[in-house]
Amino acid sequence: MNLPNKLTMLRIVLTFIIIAILIFPFEAVGINVTKLFVNEQIVVDIRYIIAGILFIIASITDFLDGYIARKYNLITDFGKMIDSIADKILVNSVLIILASTGFIHPIIPVIIIIRDTVVNSIKMIAGSHGNVVAAIWMGKVKAACLMIGITLTLFYNLPFELWNLQIADFLLIVATVLSIVSAVQYYNMNKKYIFSEKK
Repeated sequence: MNLPNKLTMLRIVLTFIIIAILIFPFEAVGINVTKLFVNEQIVVDIRYIIAGILFIIASITDFLDGYIARKYNLITDFGKMIDSIADKILVNSVLIILASTGFIHPIIPVIIIIRDTVVNSIKMIAGSHGNVVAAIWMGKVKAACLMIGITLTLFYNLPFELWNLQIADFLLIVATVLSIVSAVQYYNMNKKYIFSEKK
């Protein structure tokens, strides 16, 4: 297994650690969770800070694995497949947890997951016709907004929350809108493959 694939596998491992930190009932088994009092309105659960730090590390591996693979010609079919899976597991699992705990609106992960399913289906259909669907800039901006928005949410939108600037919510809304628009763009670019028979 080459270095980029190892970084991708590390991202998957970090994802499961993040999930465990966020959903494990520490207090139910007698483990006190440290609370940080920023001010009278903002009380921070240390678990989310730790998860946020790990999420940043996982996001960095997402950049590094692709960069190293391209620079040193280490791109493999397995790497492309597992990288995409790792990205979806990381982002979607954390979005679901944040929605279930009331940090974000549930419609956000619903739209993101449906969009990913639709776009992946379009890519598979186009691929079956011999057409490789390249990533579009809108999808890349969406991914960046998601990563930053999720990180800020895990950090309780600090320091922006001190000034009542809902930057995390704004970025997640932008990412959600871009998800829909980019899905439509992927469809328009590949609809000739969707409605044609495979030769």
